[in-house]
Amino acid sequence: MWDKREKKHIGKHDLHPESLMMSYGYQPEWSEGAVKPPIFQTSTFVFNTAEEGKAFFEIAYGLREKKGDETLGLIYSRLNNPGLEILEDRLTIYDGAEAAAAFESGMAAITTAVFTFLRPGQVVAFSEPIYGGTEYLFHEILPSFGVETVPFPAWEGREGLESVLDEAKGRRDRLAMIFIETPANPTNHLVDIRDCAEVARASARDDRKVLVAVDNTFLGPLWQHPLQHGADLVLYSLTKFVGGHSDLIAGACLGSEDLIAQVKATRTFFGSMAGPWTGWLLLRSLETLKLRMTSQMKNARYVADFLADHPKVERVHYLGHLGEGDPGFETFHRQCVGPGSMISFEVTGGEEAAFRVLNTLKLVKLAVSLGGTESLAEHPGTMTHSDIPPHERERMGITESMIRLSVGLEHPEDLIADLSQALDEA
Repeated sequence: MWDKREKKHIGKHDLHPESLMMSYGYQPEWSEGAVKPPIFQTSTFVFNTAEEGKAFFEIAYGLREKKGDETLGLIYSRLNNPGLEILEDRLTIYDGAEAAAAFESGMAAITTAVFTFLRPGQVVAFSEPIYGGTEYLFHEILPSFGVETVPFPAWEGREGLESVLDEAKGRRDRLAMIFIETPANPTNHLVDIRDCAEVARASARDDRKVLVAVDNTFLGPLWQHPLQHGADLVLYSLTKFVGGHSDLIAGACLGSEDLIAQVKATRTFFGSMAGPWTGWLLLRSLETLKLRMTSQMKNARYVADFLADHPKVERVHYLGHLGEGDPGFETFHRQCVGPGSMISFEVTGGEEAAFRVLNTLKLVKLAVSLGGTESLAEHPGTMTHSDIPPHERERMGITESMIRLSVGLEHPEDLIADLSQALDEA
């Protein structure tokens, strides 16, 4: 049996994550000496014996516990696939998670995790603003299944969370999950994961654990590690920084072996797992993740400084500019490793001026999504968050003049030149 722990060390030396991205979870002798894992493009796998097949299904369907070092063998690619298992092993490294489950999209990961742990009559509290797809899931879909969804303002932190839980009698007693996205999309508001974990533990009972789930897409697995601050589940749109080339759709859920086993059980019947090609592309991308995210973060600093000094920019939302006394300053320095590469900024002149800037960009692409090698800009109010009522968007800080910018790998001087000429049109 392959010993995962042994592969993390050379003697007494602990290998770093960027080194483990090259080989962890795979041995060349498994595939004719191929230095990279092949694409296991198959739907089903041959059992050596009928007895082996029986044992595999007993474990897969939870008919019995594993014996000793027994593992789940390969059955069918809706349950497991070698490439998917290698990917999931590597995804655990940066976050320090026990296990991971990969999906065909970020929303598949979120939806599968939510439906695994929430039941009719229970409550999920969630921070706002939040990704538009998650917003719709919580406001429109979950209530139809009898789940009460309770938003709280990200900028109000623990006080806001405690307030909405105490608004209705018995709400705290029915709380099953606190779901946060931090930094918030698109305003970069921070939510204190530790505070949420403390509220969750205080609200739990012997027969009811309250989970804290964190969408960590904006900072990715490099610049924030939610599990270290008390989160139970970490969720990603792997489409973004981990995939990082704007050429795939994928997602992931990470956490303890027990929780992820439950998520994978639901995934089996939802059929939402990542496919062989997606898994192979993600393995490729993980090898350069630190290089890309580090370069993007450095570029974002130059761009944010330029925007902050520009006369036609009213406000810049960038974690690297938080100073003492700013909301989120202490949380950032305790919770985050770096500021990442996401910037939102507001231009003078409202939506019309914002559109003129977006329409005049030449190097930066006018498109939704984020975290790719190329820089992308979009208008949250009319694009990614357009399904939120206007008065609610304003309350969340998503103004008509706001532009969201994902900084890529271009030379920062070129990005600044492009933004400069576009702002001249504002």
